[in-house]
Amino acid sequence: MLHNDIPTSAEIEKLASERHPASVSLYFPTVPLTQEAEAVRIELKNALAQAIGELEAVGHDKNEVDSLRELGEEIVDDGELWPYLSNSLAVFLTPREVHTFRLPNRLSAFVQVSDRFFIKPLLRTVTFPQTAFVLALAQNSARLIEVSPDSAPFEVRVPQMPEDAASAVGLSSISGRSPEGRLQGSEGQKVRLHQYGRAVDRALRPLMAGSTVPLILAAAEPLASIYPSVNSHVHLVDTVIEGNPENVSDAELAAQARTVLDDLYRQGLAELRERFEAWSSRGRTATDLSDVARAATFGAIDTLLVDIDQAVPGMVDEETGAITFHEESDARGYGVADEIARRALRSGARVLAVRSEDVPGGATAAAILRFAV
Repeated sequence: MLHNDIPTSAEIEKLASERHPASVSLYFPTVPLTQEAEAVRIELKNALAQAIGELEAVGHDKNEVDSLRELGEEIVDDGELWPYLSNSLAVFLTPREVHTFRLPNRLSAFVQVSDRFFIKPLLRTVTFPQTAFVLALAQNSARLIEVSPDSAPFEVRVPQMPEDAASAVGLSSISGRSPEGRLQGSEGQKVRLHQYGRAVDRALRPLMAGSTVPLILAAAEPLASIYPSVNSHVHLVDTVIEGNPENVSDAELAAQARTVLDDLYRQGLAELRERFEAWSSRGRTATDLSDVARAATFGAIDTLLVDIDQAVPGMVDEETGAITFHEESDARGYGVADEIARRALRSGARVLAVRSEDVPGGATAAAILRFAV
């Protein structure tokens, strides 16, 4: 079982805004197996020693280095952490504080010492959150299942959710006549299923109001076609998990939902590439890192894609956005693309951390611009 601590967007933005001259960011790939924890613990010790060595090399205050070392050793000795890992571990340290996140994404090992945290890999967890609701809808039952990357799927209690189609329309069965005797056969059944669908939608509305979490329908015909026509949730996914969900477990529906989400994110990236190409013809995109840094500094970025794995050491001027590149990473600089992502987030841009093949032009970062700079 995976044990995850998924950072919220607000937590990422808070980490991105923090400053301390001894800010250490550590990332490790892990496995959710207790017997493998010792190997990761040794990696953490080695990475911590590397970070402390970099701080000592630039003459950082000894008391602060000692405080940072003590906090790092507390993590190494944390008996509540190591038996319960996920696919990656992120650790953020200063002499005053420590933050850890167990992440479902498989991230590359990385160590950075700077005056700010390296947050770009964290963005991957909010770019592809693997979270959804599944509405398992049948004539004789309706249930809502929450799917997340850090826990088993579970049924959500929805007040006023109809138990079945018949009770939703006040009948003992939807196959007979209406009380007025006007509706019968397949025509009457279709009308009642529409009424049932609207009753389910009304029950879900308070829960879904303002939510951006995708809703995936699991249903057989005719409900698979009827429910989307009465649904009011703007994030209902077009793809339907087909078949009667009454005989399918929550875990099986969750597994199918994750496949739907994977396809949804691939489709979203394809649409974003098309949008990028369209805006390129208008001079409203940038792939050169210097141009992207300048655009981020002046709040010109609408959407930013950054390569999650590539790190370019250097510094970005606070006023002009001009980049000073460094030959290697050390405590005097930071990741340039990470700083670009930080500034884009600060101006309200949409920021996606993706694999290199998903960045237009194979660049380290690519931006769609609000205005030319």
